[in-house]
Amino acid sequence: MTYDTVIVDSHVILPQGMVDKNIIIDEGKVVGLTNELPACDTKINGNGLISVPGPIDTHVHYGVYSPINEAAKTESHAAAIGGVTTMMRMLRLGDPFSSSLQAQLDAASQNHYVDYAIHASIFTPQQINEMDYCVNKGITSFKIYMNLGGEIGHVYMDMPPNSSELVAANVDVTDEIVEQTVKTAASLGCPVLVHAEDYESCGCGIQTAREKKQDGLSAWSESRSPEFEAKAIKTVSKFGRDYDCVIYFVHIGSEQALKQIQEEKKLGTKIFVETCPHYLTLSYEKQDGYLAKVMPPIRTENDRKAVWGALSTNQIDTIGTDHVANQLKLKLGGDDVWSALAGFPGIGTVLPIVLNDGVNQNKITLEQFVRFTSKNAAQIFGMYPQKGTLEKNSDADVTMIDLRKEKKVTSELFGGFSDYIVYEGRNLKGWPVKTIVRGELVAEDFEVIGKLGHGKLVQRNIDRNS
Repeated sequence: MTYDTVIVDSHVILPQGMVDKNIIIDEGKVVGLTNELPACDTKINGNGLISVPGPIDTHVHYGVYSPINEAAKTESHAAAIGGVTTMMRMLRLGDPFSSSLQAQLDAASQNHYVDYAIHASIFTPQQINEMDYCVNKGITSFKIYMNLGGEIGHVYMDMPPNSSELVAANVDVTDEIVEQTVKTAASLGCPVLVHAEDYESCGCGIQTAREKKQDGLSAWSESRSPEFEAKAIKTVSKFGRDYDCVIYFVHIGSEQALKQIQEEKKLGTKIFVETCPHYLTLSYEKQDGYLAKVMPPIRTENDRKAVWGALSTNQIDTIGTDHVANQLKLKLGGDDVWSALAGFPGIGTVLPIVLNDGVNQNKITLEQFVRFTSKNAAQIFGMYPQKGTLEKNSDADVTMIDLRKEKKVTSELFGGFSDYIVYEGRNLKGWPVKTIVRGELVAEDFEVIGKLGHGKLVQRNIDRNS
C-alpha cells in the first residue's frame, strides 16, 4: 500500500515522552508511528525537528475590525505561519443568533487556511434562549464578559460579512445574565468561558484614576485591580457549583486571581484555567507606551513570575493568545492610556514565545508544552481524540518545530491584518517551521503554501452527562 505522506526522522512528542518514529499519514489522518519507511507519495524530512500535535489557540478575536470573510484569511494566515492548526474564535453578535449566526458561519467556511472552532458570547436573555440553537450549529462553548456593564459596557461586536463598518454596542452583563448563562450551559453539557473582572469595581477604579489624571499601563492595571478579578471569580464559581457547570477562566494573569481559583476548586467548582503569552512575558513595570494595553491588564513582575510558577506546576491548563486583529490607527486613538484600544495581535508569536521563554529555559518540558498548547484544549472543548494528539485515527495536524531556530519578531512576518506587534524586534529561539493541517502542508519556513478554504469548522462532542 502507498500512503499519502510520511514524516521521517523527527522527534515525536507523545504524552508519555519523546519517541523517534516516522509518522504515517493517509487521507488526512494519522495511520500510525513506525520505524519503517513505507511507500508514500510525499516524504517530509523532519531531521533535527520536533513534531507535536497541532496547537489549538483557545482564544482568538477576529471579524471585529475587518469582516470575517477577510479576517479569516489574514488571521488564519498568521496562525499557519505561527504553527497553530486550530483557532477558536470568540464570536460576538449583538443580534439574535437565529438571525445573524448563519451568515457568519457561511462566510467563515471558505476563508480559513487552518481549522477553526467557535465560542459564542452571550449578552442578552434572548441569546441565552438560543444557546441550544448554537449547539445544533456546532458551537458547544459559551463566553460571558463580566467586565462589560454599567458605565463600561462598551464593546465592538463582530461585523456582518462583507461590511466595513465597526459595530459599536453597549451591553450590560448583569449577575442574572451570568447565572442564567451558566445554568443553561450546564443543562446543555457545555463549558462556560469567563472574562472575570467585576465591572462595577472596574468602572469606579477607572473613574478615580482619570479624575486624578493618572496615565500609563501602571494606572490601567491599578484601575482594574486583581481584587476585581478575584471578586468576579468568586461570583461565577458559586454559580458553577450550584448548576454543576464547567467554568473555564480565560486570560488569567495575576497571582491573586490564581489564588482565588485554587480556593474555588477546593470548594468543588469544576474549573479550567487559561493564561496568555503576554502575562508570561510582559509587566507594566518594564513596558512603555500603550501598545500592551489589554483586559485584564498586564501586571507586576511578581505576577508574571507567579504565572510561570503556576504553569510549570500544571495549575494552568491552556495557553490562548487573546489575539485581537486590530491596527495602530485604532489602537492608539488618543494621547493617553484611557483612549487606547485594549487588545493586540499574538497568534503568530505564541509558540516561539513559549518555546523561547519556557522550553528552552527549562521552565516547562516539551510534554507540558503539548498539553498546554494542544491536548488539554482538545479535551476541554470536545475535540479529543480528533485533535490534540498524534494517536492513530486522529486528524493529521502536526506542527514541526526547530528548537534551535532564531528569528527576530516583526509584524510583517505573519501576514495578518495588524500592522504592529508588541514583541517587535525581539529575538526568539525556537520556531515552528512546518504546519500540517489534516495531512496538508499549509505553511513552511514562514510562507503559507496551503489552499484557502482548507480549514474547516471542527466537529465537537459534548458530554450531556458531565
